[in-house]
Amino acid sequence: MRVERRRAVVAFLVVSACFLALSQVRAQQQVLLPDQSEAKAKQVLQQAITALGGDAYLNVQDVTCTGRMTAFDHSGDLSGLEDFISYSKPPNKTRQENLPKRNIINVFNGDAGWELDRGGVTEAPPTDMAQFTQNIHNDIDNILRQRIHEPGMIFRYAGTDIVDLHAVEWIELVDNDNNTIRISFDRTTHLPMQKILETINQRTQFKSQEIEYFSNFHPIQGIQTPFQTTRNRNGLKVYQAFYDKCDYNTGVADSLFTRESLEQRWAQVGGKYKEKKGKYSDNGKD
Repeated sequence: MRVERRRAVVAFLVVSACFLALSQVRAQQQVLLPDQSEAKAKQVLQQAITALGGDAYLNVQDVTCTGRMTAFDHSGDLSGLEDFISYSKPPNKTRQENLPKRNIINVFNGDAGWELDRGGVTEAPPTDMAQFTQNIHNDIDNILRQRIHEPGMIFRYAGTDIVDLHAVEWIELVDNDNNTIRISFDRTTHLPMQKILETINQRTQFKSQEIEYFSNFHPIQGIQTPFQTTRNRNGLKVYQAFYDKCDYNTGVADSLFTRESLEQRWAQVGGKYKEKKGKYSDNGKD
């Protein structure tokens, strides 16, 4: 269960500030010349950025959220449920703590990561780091704030559709690694509703599909924020999160995203585990 929770947390952290939601339906294609298709796609993306908060959205410095997360195992069965508080600083600093004890913490900072649990502080496993890197790279906020300006990014307008009783427009992005990202936007609110990421494993040539759903948007400090997010991978649910509160630009310190911060927390909570372990040892149960 701990492994499944950790995998869900890695997937979830990146999205403490993500924005999307819907079911998987192919868009109706419109016949446009390549230049027209690119221009239309960029127009839809700009409308989305404006709807999400414009400059306020683009210039987010940090976000702190509280809520509840459910994690699922490889078979799609529920494997965990917990309250949490998460901190993030774009583009690649994230931290999540369980509530109320704050004794299970995951931190990622660029190409480094650590976790605190009952065994102390350890480095994040390579598989978790790889997943975090991929999540950050393809996070909807990172796409809208940074990646749409990448040289070589291909833009396509993929037409209109009706999804979950909402009229939507689809756009397609193809990056330099030949990964395809499809995003649907509500035609009325212009808010992103769903993101579909399709990747190909270069070693096995197997295709993987990841879908993010975002809903229940609330305006927080001028930024439209989804209070419900869901992620599926290859047809199975990975996690679902329900937010109670989010605050932007509160001055979250960089020191919160370090191993030293976890060592300091371990110094506060670790003694309880050692004491409990000692009692079991004294009773011959260790």
